[in-house]
Amino acid sequence: MSLRIAHLSDIHFGGENKPAVEAAVAAVAELAPTLTMVTGDLTLNGLPQEFLPASRWLERLPAQRIVTPGNHDTPYWNLILRALTPFERYRRFIGAPDCSAFDAPGLAARVMNSARGPQPRLDWSKGAISMEALRRIDWGPDGEAGLKVFGCHHPLIDLESAPVTGGVHRGSQAAAMLTANGVELVLTGHVHVPFALPLLEAGHTCYAIGAGTLSLRTRGAPASFSIIDANAETFEVTVHGWTDDRFEPIESWTLPRQKPA
Repeated sequence: MSLRIAHLSDIHFGGENKPAVEAAVAAVAELAPTLTMVTGDLTLNGLPQEFLPASRWLERLPAQRIVTPGNHDTPYWNLILRALTPFERYRRFIGAPDCSAFDAPGLAARVMNSARGPQPRLDWSKGAISMEALRRIDWGPDGEAGLKVFGCHHPLIDLESAPVTGGVHRGSQAAAMLTANGVELVLTGHVHVPFALPLLEAGHTCYAIGAGTLSLRTRGAPASFSIIDANAETFEVTVHGWTDDRFEPIESWTLPRQKPA
């Protein structure tokens, strides 16, 4: 059985690439994904006037979709609201920020909020994973899930060449737990450049896949989204980049699929 996942991230309504964001709706629909996953930063500053068009845009994407917040989906410059009710606006316009799930034949996908409001560090843009919440994820009966996919906003392991750091508290522990639980793909955003590489060096049973941005806040790569095609042997990751008037494939990776024993 083949499966297709559309992976979009960092749209940043309020600073979005308007023609690319509009064209992405039709481009993703034409590719007919099994699931569309959006890994956070829907808005630029977490304002109601940004969340409203973001929610309307999400509704136009293929209907089988799950979404998780990013650090920009808090009231970014209102430190009081960011500290006290960081995801109230996200909840009002988008939905529950904590955990979402999608199941289809051969696929179990889960997303978790790695963004935080207040943190015991100065840079609140960085991420964190709750190990307790991770342990509570129900992946379905053993042997029935098929491909297991996990999504959050921040990359669990920082990339050496990334333009920014995710700085995820407990990221390494989360990566180890997900791999041990048979998760094969971890989809993230935040760094605004696409990537595909083993999540952990040992075993190569799980891959970290990063989507680019659909905003004007590019960091050395054009606005883009990614498509992941899964079959029994490989994951084919294709980056669709914006070329001023349309999306075109600009980069791809073929990743051998090595299910844990």
